[in-house]
Amino acid sequence: MSDQDTGFRQLGVLLPFLLVTLIWGSTWIVIRDQLGPVPPAWSIAYRFAIAATAMFAYSAATGISLNIGRNGHALALMFGLSQFFLNFNFVYLAEHHITSGLVAVVFALLLVPNSALGWLFLRHRTTGRFLAGSAVAVVGVALLFIHEMRGSNAASSEVVLGIGLTILGVLSASAANVMQASESLRRRPIAAMLAWGMTYGVIANVVTAWLFYGPPSIEYRLGYWVGLLYLGLLASALAFTFYFSLIRKIGPAKAAYSSVLVPVIAMTLSTLFEGYRWSTLAAAGGLLALAGLVIALRAGKTIQVAERPDLKPD
Repeated sequence: MSDQDTGFRQLGVLLPFLLVTLIWGSTWIVIRDQLGPVPPAWSIAYRFAIAATAMFAYSAATGISLNIGRNGHALALMFGLSQFFLNFNFVYLAEHHITSGLVAVVFALLLVPNSALGWLFLRHRTTGRFLAGSAVAVVGVALLFIHEMRGSNAASSEVVLGIGLTILGVLSASAANVMQASESLRRRPIAAMLAWGMTYGVIANVVTAWLFYGPPSIEYRLGYWVGLLYLGLLASALAFTFYFSLIRKIGPAKAAYSSVLVPVIAMTLSTLFEGYRWSTLAAAGGLLALAGLVIALRAGKTIQVAERPDLKPD
């Protein structure tokens, strides 16, 4: 069987999954702090410039070849623009209109397009247990969504715009996620592809930022730059390395369960550091999301693909 049959019972899958989820669960608070005098496109460009530099340095230090060829650059361009340009610009713009909590909850639906696109383009099939767990998790996400909507003071038009932007971000991320599980990308080293993909994302962000907002804008507040380093090094360079590795091992549907847990982690951190109080609705939603995760990830070999002897691991 393919290595995508790897289960969460293996520490090599479970630990990176938990690490990615914990890191990304904390980023919503950091991103909100980034929303200030610096236009979002410039903040995103700075973030991925830091991340790309880290990936180039890691590749050089570990002897990973950065020569990915013409086809490799074409792939890096496609997933780089989708993941590191469109996705993050939509998310940052959405947080100008709705709360970060609501954005995180809507983004939890990444599970849906990842599963659908994986089935459509990669012939990934899922078991009934995985579908049942996913259904339970989606109900939990719906309860979290209702909770966040009730707590939002934004006008209806702002909420609709913010949710729409978030959905566009979800679809952009999903396209990049499914690409990572394709044979053409699975043959290539993650570090080198991330380095070039992030570079193309930075170029697109710089061009967009300069066209719409003018020359580079800088905030000299220490917290802003500490946040950028956290987002660039941990939430991007480290987390995406682990996340794309998970996608290649277990498929985009299972890997997307990290997004289901992210709002639960974000709310937990908000409870510890911001005095957030859980309502009955939010608690029920969080418990259902966790229950759905347990059901779905105990489904065993949910990804069934034909064995490809010519497929070489990175």
